[in-house]
Amino acid sequence: MEDFEAWVHARGSALARTAYLLTGDVHLAEDLVQDTLARVAQHWRKVGGEPDAYARRVMHNLAIDRWRRRSVRPHEVGGDHPEVGRTGPDVERRLVLRDALLRLTPKQRAVLSLRFYEDLTEVQAAAVLGCSPNTVKSQTRTALERLRTLAPDLLADLAGEESR
Repeated sequence: MEDFEAWVHARGSALARTAYLLTGDVHLAEDLVQDTLARVAQHWRKVGGEPDAYARRVMHNLAIDRWRRRSVRPHEVGGDHPEVGRTGPDVERRLVLRDALLRLTPKQRAVLSLRFYEDLTEVQAAAVLGCSPNTVKSQTRTALERLRTLAPDLLADLAGEESR
């Protein structure tokens, strides 16, 4: 189990960031990471040489399962996020993006985090989510269209930076 502990130390912060992207809440993200690590530890011998891929799949499945069980989706993240209370254009953009992401469906948020945050291909993201690459494509397209509607100022800010 020493190799599991070493893997947790090496990848724990990345798992926590991904969990926060999926849940939008620091405390729920911590719970999601703990549940994910418990499942990975339980199957560590079977995981083999791809613990990151296995952990991502477990985490995304757990996050989606939790959304399905919840009757009400949270619309706002509590004030305990490290970004809240800070100022500056980067922080403001991240908060706008966070709020817009929280208004997406869990699967759309999962697809965007896998594709753009974890930089997985459509095929890899489909494998993590247990769906077809075409589903990943359509969910990505729909999620990006929704983000354009929810956060048009964010996209305008990014377009302005690219022209500089």
